[in-house]
Amino acid sequence: MAEPVNLNRFRKEKARAERKARADQNAVKFGRTKAEKDLERARADKAARNLDGHKADE
Repeated sequence: MAEPVNLNRFRKEKARAERKARADQNAVKFGRTKAEKDLERARADKAARNLDGHKADE
């Protein structure tokens, strides 16, 4: 006789696998590398410093 199958567990495992697959696809589609993030952060910091340097002291 075969072992009984817990259908709730099967359904949840399937949903979890589908969410993981969608997350992996989005990471490839929208994700950025660490170098890209660091470059953007450095550019933003430089722009902020540049703006602060041009403020008039009153």
